[in-house]
Amino acid sequence: MTAEIIWLGRLQSAATEELRLADEWFSFDCLPMPTEKATFGAGCFWGVEETFRKLKGVTSTAVGYAGGTKENPSYEDICSDETGHAEVLQLEFDPSQISYDRLLDVFWSNHNPTTLNRQGPDVGTQYRSVIFYHSPEQKAAAEASKEKISKSGRFNRPIVTQIEPAPKFWRAEDYHQRYLEKRGQSHCAI
Repeated sequence: MTAEIIWLGRLQSAATEELRLADEWFSFDCLPMPTEKATFGAGCFWGVEETFRKLKGVTSTAVGYAGGTKENPSYEDICSDETGHAEVLQLEFDPSQISYDRLLDVFWSNHNPTTLNRQGPDVGTQYRSVIFYHSPEQKAAAEASKEKISKSGRFNRPIVTQIEPAPKFWRAEDYHQRYLEKRGQSHCAI
């Protein structure tokens, strides 16, 4: 054997040992998992956020405005019922922990999808029931779940929930973020 071959063998052995030690030290649990976005409008966004925020697999939430015509609207703008925006929750979720179908189940269970531009005492287009999809797969899942809930007999009136491509999301003012949590409440008192 030449000195060069011996040296290469030692180098390969050292590199293999380093990889083994690195593999023992390194855990794939510390890598961020790929997440997906979901955007739902189901009335006042405070209660919607609180409901979804607590689900295992939801990694972040933000309330805001989507589906209207004004750039960067304020809460006052959308309350005028002239901008066309809906109050929405945009969340990120880990699909290995919670499925989009499960998020849709929570969406249907936590508001009345049969009232047009209204949830409880809140009236206006900003309170409409809407699913903004972020992919063709989300669109198909949303349409299938809407059809399923429509045929289930759970509601006496037709489902009026809109299913639309996700438009620009405008994050609401900071005081709206985690509004109920900051006040020690778990839901809106309707």
